Amino acid sequence: MPETTLEQRMTVIEETVRELQDAVNSRTPKVDWLDRVIGSMKDEPAFDKMLAYGRAAREADRPCDANCV
Repeated sequence: MPETTLEQRMTVIEETVRELQDAVNSRTPKVDWLDRVIGSMKDEPAFDKMLAYGRAAREADRPCDANCV
């Protein structure tokens, strides 16, 4: 098995790093999932109902204030 020199190994590493940098730089950024979701449930009665249930559950978990009997 032929031995590779340090210079040959470094050349391979440098080429690989260059290819990786090119691949990273040429990628288009993914659309943020939150940007796709925001507003997608607008005017949806089932979503509004779900929000109301969540709000009621949070309010039920709050400790009683001075007006609580």
